[in-house]
Amino acid sequence: MLYFNLFKIILPSFCLFLHLKENTLKRLLYLLVFAISFLGNTQNKKIKILNSEQTYKNEAKYPGAVVLNGRVKVSHDGAILTCNKALLYSSQNLLHAYGDVRINQGDTLYQKSEYTSYNGALKKSVSWGNVQLNDPNMELTTDTLHFDRKKQELYYNCHGTITNGESRLISKNGTYYLEQKKFKATTNVIVQNPDNTLKSNHLNYYTDNGHVYFYGPTTINTKESIAYAEKGFYDTRLGISNLVHHSKIKYDNRVIEGDSIYNHKERGFASSTGNTVITDTLNNMIVKGGYAEFHRMQDSVFVIKKALAISIAEKDSLFIHGDTLLITGAPDNRIIRAFHHVKFFKTDLSGKCDSLHTSQKIGLTKMFKKPIIWSGGNQITGDTIELLSNTKTNKLDSLFIKKNAFINQKDSIGFNQIKGKNMFGKFKGNKLQSLLSKGNGEVINYARDEGKKLIAVMKMSCSNIIFELENNSVQRIKFLKTPDGKTYPPSQFPETENKLKGFVWRENEKPITKEDIFIKNENKDDLNTEIKNP
Repeated sequence: MLYFNLFKIILPSFCLFLHLKENTLKRLLYLLVFAISFLGNTQNKKIKILNSEQTYKNEAKYPGAVVLNGRVKVSHDGAILTCNKALLYSSQNLLHAYGDVRINQGDTLYQKSEYTSYNGALKKSVSWGNVQLNDPNMELTTDTLHFDRKKQELYYNCHGTITNGESRLISKNGTYYLEQKKFKATTNVIVQNPDNTLKSNHLNYYTDNGHVYFYGPTTINTKESIAYAEKGFYDTRLGISNLVHHSKIKYDNRVIEGDSIYNHKERGFASSTGNTVITDTLNNMIVKGGYAEFHRMQDSVFVIKKALAISIAEKDSLFIHGDTLLITGAPDNRIIRAFHHVKFFKTDLSGKCDSLHTSQKIGLTKMFKKPIIWSGGNQITGDTIELLSNTKTNKLDSLFIKKNAFINQKDSIGFNQIKGKNMFGKFKGNKLQSLLSKGNGEVINYARDEGKKLIAVMKMSCSNIIFELENNSVQRIKFLKTPDGKTYPPSQFPETENKLKGFVWRENEKPITKEDIFIKNENKDDLNTEIKNP
């Protein structure tokens, strides 16, 4: 190739001189041959003998070779090789070295082996037998090592181990790029240090900084977590990773999945971007969103972008959505907070508010800022609503509506209404069983007989009223003080009296399905989010 390129340069000029005299042409040809010969000799430096206790030839046994024996030392283009015995083929610029072979290159690279075959023309060597190679950043041990000095590359294909500080890399195949200080390792690759173990089948490892770039299925095991991804980056010294493509991290009772996961081991921090799913196996909860942050030491999760929390129950899971979800606390004292445009849904209960606070330890949920609950046929509103659930069965136990309490239920010709300053309710089988309206109590009730025929309409006020319900319908009403009001025959009930002050019917805001909790307005055609059953 060198000669071809040389002719490409010289030939055009040479053609310009074809008209020269014959003697001049001969001189030019002589100079051309001399230049080619000179360049060829400089490109193929010969292996030089620096020392040997015995130097001889044995054509019968080693045809064409010079035998070097005892404290052998040779040099070639900046590299020094020493051994116990060597065969030097000068015509081929080839050396076979035996016994305690050592190679030094530029005082930065040192190699030991039992045997080495070195081609000076190609500047390539093959070493085998307990090979050990060192440079300022690492130590490599293997059985057979190939070294291309022109490219400054080494490779092995019979298993090798690289020790780099506290890190160790093991693989079946590997290539080390000296100038880049990069190992390309493939097949059964393991990177270990005292705090973590990485396993892969294809990765690049940089010895100067301990960075790993992996391609294909890879696991990273630490004392705190187990991570998996099919592409990504890992800093073995700082414990920082960036996982992409089917990425997953497992912390104790939590599993984080996402399109891309960033993890900082020392800070105990992880963030997930795109299709994030966090599974809490201890509390039977799944959290989803477009972006999430996890703080291991505080045991907290922050989720935005269509954030969703699913409390898994055998027959009826609870779905909670808000612009932001914050889940904090140890598994036995977990708190769920949802902020802005909060909605929740289960088949027998749904609701809406601006913010929500749930303590899983005591089963208490508080709803703030225009809260509303739909339970059976009842619409429940107030300034603040609190729901208490049985922590073992997850069934509703009781209800507290603080200030401006209002319960509506649609009848075929009007609305049953209960109003009070505060209300306290008890549930049975997730259905309201009893209700106490305490302070400024008012009621409108359409009374029906067993055949569902309307027999009377009651409109009463009393400071404290007790209601007993069956199948979410008022069956009995007890006034704890003398009431004020009237019971009307159905035909005589004035239409102007059919609404208590503050009545609002908000049925168009009620989530009918779990998908509806993502709707922020009354137009359900805007729905573009699907929630799959856990």
